[in-house]
Amino acid sequence: MESDLLKYERKLYENGYKLIAGTDEVGRGPLGGPVVAAAVILPVNYKLEGLTDSKKLSEKKRNIYYDIIKRDAISYGIGIVDAKTIDEINIYEASRLAMEKAIADLDVKPDYILSDAMPLPYENSEVIIHGDALSETIAAASVIAKVTRDAMMYELDKKHPEYDFKSHKGYPTKKHLENLKKYGILDNYRLSYKPVKEIAEKRNHEETVKQ
Repeated sequence: MESDLLKYERKLYENGYKLIAGTDEVGRGPLGGPVVAAAVILPVNYKLEGLTDSKKLSEKKRNIYYDIIKRDAISYGIGIVDAKTIDEINIYEASRLAMEKAIADLDVKPDYILSDAMPLPYENSEVIIHGDALSETIAAASVIAKVTRDAMMYELDKKHPEYDFKSHKGYPTKKHLENLKKYGILDNYRLSYKPVKEIAEKRNHEETVKQ
């Protein structure tokens, strides 16, 4: 049975809130690239059939929903935090920062915010664990964030095809780690992540020995 993705929104509508923003991030796990968040405000009682957590959707469906959400949303915003900042403040805080940037990027100020598993510093806000599978607005945000980040990875792949970013999107696959060891660490890698750190230290050691 399909879950009711408007359950949280409906309660808020009944309490007089109309501009409900859902926010979600993507890109905590990758070794390289940014963490990207989106915030989306949908029309009251808006329901997009089949919408759910972006990770559960095929790329083709995500792209279709992405276009529909952008067309129908009252407003949507994007927040991007790069690898250097992730290394400086840690991925948890970087994810929070990306969500705050996405909310600030909205053209319309929300009167309530639903976030996926992330406490945010706003008075009218609520954290929903697994919110991208339980809330329509958070699911919409997850799609916008995922498609946006994937597009960035495709652009990176064009610049550095030997790393094959189009396939792994920065996530630590076996092939990705092999390529990383072979070709070295680019500026957009997260040096605080263990696999990257270990490869960097090994390469530095080898260069020191050569000298």
